[in-house]
Formats: sequence, structure tokens, C-alpha cells
Amino acid sequence: MVLKNVVTAVRDALHDEMASDERIVFMGEDVGARGGVFRISVGWLEEFGDRRVIDTPLAESGLIGVAIGMALNGLLPVAEIEFADFIHPAFDQIVSEAARMRYRSNGDFSCPLVIRAPCGGGVHGALYHSQNIEAFYGHVPGLKVLMPSTPQDAAGLLRSALRDPDPVLFLEHKKTYRAVTGEVPDGAYLTPIGVADVKRRGEDLTVVSYGYSLHLCLEAADRLAEDEGVSTEVIDVRSINPLDTGTILDSVRKTGKAMVVYEDNRTYGAGAEIAATIAEEAMFDMDAPIVRLGGPDVPAMPFAEALEHAFMEPEPDQIYREMLELSRF
Repeated sequence: MVLKNVVTAVRDALHDEMASDERIVFMGEDVGARGGVFRISVGWLEEFGDRRVIDTPLAESGLIGVAIGMALNGLLPVAEIEFADFIHPAFDQIVSEAARMRYRSNGDFSCPLVIRAPCGGGVHGALYHSQNIEAFYGHVPGLKVLMPSTPQDAAGLLRSALRDPDPVLFLEHKKTYRAVTGEVPDGAYLTPIGVADVKRRGEDLTVVSYGYSLHLCLEAADRLAEDEGVSTEVIDVRSINPLDTGTILDSVRKTGKAMVVYEDNRTYGAGAEIAATIAEEAMFDMDAPIVRLGGPDVPAMPFAEALEHAFMEPEPDQIYREMLELSRF
């Protein structure tokens, strides 16, 4: 076991996979000579050469289009979107081409492609460097959408994504990159796609979250246990699509109370789907209404620090208050 932060876990896992599989091509804006905006690939251009570490133009639709072509011809491309906010010009390539390749060919073709995209706020990135995009793409059949919250899951899920025969959107919350550390096992272990993880066991209520918000929930749950003796079970979704409804429903049926917490705009967010699933499948096991906490429904993350902080709600204090009220219902 080695102590790492999230960005180091991603870098090390991808580097080791590239070293062991010559099919892997890493491509994106500034990933070559500069080593990427988050310094993921420093030194890789010299190590792997310019046929496997490719600086691309500022054209995301072209980047993903070329990656799809590579995937269809025996390579295993990893396309980095510099910031998740920049992915939208590639929407048609991802949704209409990559995600539908297996379906439209009746299973004759697959598209083994991993798209890495740093997402989320809290780093003073303002309108075009802070977006959460999981709800847009989690809606698309044929496309897997992952968002790890810990270094161990980041490395394990990335390896699983590289072994998946279909396209995977791999979201990395920027706030976790250097703020979240944890023990990472040695070796090329795999974290299964589509399986949630119970990060904290509890009996009184269930909190479901993912990404950086998960850590705010864990902080609030620890405080609630210390202050009020309330036992909270905290589930890390890890996989937006496919969603592990079994783990979530088992927990909710045990505790009888559920809260869903996510950073993205509250309306039509991924948390809405989770809440709807709980309501459909476990309504008669519930002792209280489902609580859903999400970001405000405003167009973008503000630049001003105070407004950015307000957008990043729910903060631990708000989560704590909502959890306490739910526990007393």
C-alpha cells in the first residue's frame, strides 16, 4: 500500500498501463511537451514517443473523432479533455458515434475508448473551468460514466475502463486531485464498473453521493455521530452509468431514510435519477421523504470567491443540518 493523492493515482495507473500495453495512445491538448495542464504526462513524450503521446489541436470534436477511428482500428485511445467544460463540441461524436457503435453495427464493432475529463468547481475556475457534466452523458445508453472519489478507486476504475470494450467517460473532480489522499494497493488491481461502495457503515439513515461531495458527506456524518450519536451510512456511487441500484436500495431498506447529495445543478441532476429509483423501488420501506441536495440552478460557477463558495453548496454545515433533521423525522 502506498499513500497517494487522486492525481498521482491517475497518473501512475495510466503510465503503468501504457508501459504494459502498446495499443494505448494518449492524446489531448497540451499533453505532450507541456505534460498536461495538471502535469499528468510530464516526461511521457520522451518516454513513449510522439506516436503514442499526441498533442492535438484545440478542437475537441476532431480529438474524439480521431480517437474513435483509432478504437475501430485496433488501438486503445485515451483522450484527455483539458477541462470537462470543453467537451461540448464533441457531444455528437461521443453520443451519436462512440456510444452507438455497438448497437448500430449489431455487435460487429465496438469502440474501446476512454475519455478523461477533469470536472467540478472549488478551484476558482469560474464559468468555463468548473462544470459538472455527468447528467448530460449519464443519460446516454452505450456510454459508461464513472466518477471516482478516492485515489484507490481512481486507479482501479481507470484500469477497468481501459479493459472495457465500449466507450467510457472518466470524470475526475479537480478538487479531489491534491486535496484527497489515501492508501493505494500495489499492483494492477481492478475496481469493478457499476458497483457502488459503502464508504461508511450506519444504521439510522443513508446518504448517497459521489465525487468531491462524498467527502463533505463523510465529514458531516462523522460530526453527526459525535454530536448526536446518529449512525449514517454513506454510499459512494462511483459509477453514474451503470448505476448500482442494488447497493443503494439495500441500504435504504435497512435505514428507512435517504438523502442524495451532488454538486451539479439540482434540477435534472444525476441525483434526481437516484432519488426517483429509491422512490419507485423502496417507497414502502421509507420512514421519511427523500432529501435531495444539489447545486443552485444558475447557469455557471461564478468567479467571485464568495459566490463560488455559495454555488458549491451543499457545504458540510448544510449537509449536517439536513442529515440531523432527517434523522429526527
